[in-house]
Amino acid sequence: MNIDGYDRRILEALQDDGRLSNQDLADRIGLSPSPCLRRVRRLEEAGFIGAYRAVLNARALGLSLMAFINISMDRHTPERFENFERHIGELPEVLECHLITGQAADYLLKVIVADMDGFQALLLNKITRIDGVTGVHSSFVMKSPVNKTSLPLLSSQTG
Repeated sequence: MNIDGYDRRILEALQDDGRLSNQDLADRIGLSPSPCLRRVRRLEEAGFIGAYRAVLNARALGLSLMAFINISMDRHTPERFENFERHIGELPEVLECHLITGQAADYLLKVIVADMDGFQALLLNKITRIDGVTGVHSSFVMKSPVNKTSLPLLSSQTG
């Protein structure tokens, strides 16, 4: 499906504020409400819009320690990776998990916890107990000068 300028403006507006009413969205992008709603539904059905979520304030929730963890595995088999991914997906502290190349590690995790005690518990009681984990290397986030959730919508990416 090709998207046009109206579709791009809809996607940009919803990335900025997913709670916009259809009327406010239509006003913002310069369409009447009915065609705007049809376009939103079409974008949802085509998979351009995957979900609507609230972005929570981690610090307000007492989550102030973010870290990236490089994970090395003992064997590179589909079964070993599937087992790791299943277990890691069950941990609410894990925000992201990426299978990576170009490093000594196999996975890169982004985790968030309350403090160093929480990190130690996560690492020693959960992550390192997953079968196949042979090495971990942690880096702690001191500051996040850029922290976006919006995807870039370049005109060259669309029709």
